[in-house]
Amino acid sequence: MSRIGIRNVTKTFPVRDAGEPFTALSGVDLDVREGEFLTLVGPSGCGKSTLLDLVAGLTPPTAGEIVIDGAPVTGPGLDRGIVFQQYALFPWRTAQANVEFGLEAKAAPRKERARRAREHLALVGLTGFEDRYPHELSGGMRQRVAIARSLAFDPDVLLMDEPFAALDAQTRESLQEELLRVWQHTGKTVIFITHGIDEAVYLGERVAVMTSRPGRIKEVVEIAFDSREGDLRADPVFGEYRHHVWKLLRDEVAAAQVQEREVAISHG
Repeated sequence: MSRIGIRNVTKTFPVRDAGEPFTALSGVDLDVREGEFLTLVGPSGCGKSTLLDLVAGLTPPTAGEIVIDGAPVTGPGLDRGIVFQQYALFPWRTAQANVEFGLEAKAAPRKERARRAREHLALVGLTGFEDRYPHELSGGMRQRVAIARSLAFDPDVLLMDEPFAALDAQTRESLQEELLRVWQHTGKTVIFITHGIDEAVYLGERVAVMTSRPGRIKEVVEIAFDSREGDLRADPVFGEYRHHVWKLLRDEVAAAQVQEREVAISHG
């Protein structure tokens, strides 16, 4: 069953002192299944983050529509939680108070907010750190708080825009494992943007590959392992999926690099 439907979506932006608008996305079609973990990859500038903003309701499409459970997206809503690359935590709030923030928007009673915040901090492995401020936490811990905050108000959909990109390799792999465990525990529908092919294949049940700008869906690759136990990256099937996704991306990355050079020349 489809939870999110992206129907022939185009997004353009006006360009100052230019006649033609900038087209970030053109004719994007994609269905995201209920309870699915879908990863989205594409070359730099292909519109991945723009597409996520549209699903979040932060900006409207220029053409086409996005529906969640059959209802058109007309703006932000508590049915969607968002985790960005930047942790976006309030520095004056403790970890627990940061997680409680979304629950305040739902007018949950104080005791209920505190209980659910503790539960979700425990879910992401931060029991004992409830009273720490963001500056007292590592980058990985801060991102765990951000994930807990997005989950605490129980959204149907979790939207994640390269949440681990700023972390070191060891912390990133640890959080990938943690996120999969949380997803399996909660059954949320997840759209996860990444530049990393390994990360996309490791996390996703399907990998949606985007073209260079203007972004479209080039292909959606089904990822099916016999088991997700053990070290998936050592599985020969992992390498086959990775190679297939890279073949799809290779020409798009080259095209994006040409576009970047043309922009640089035009502004030079």
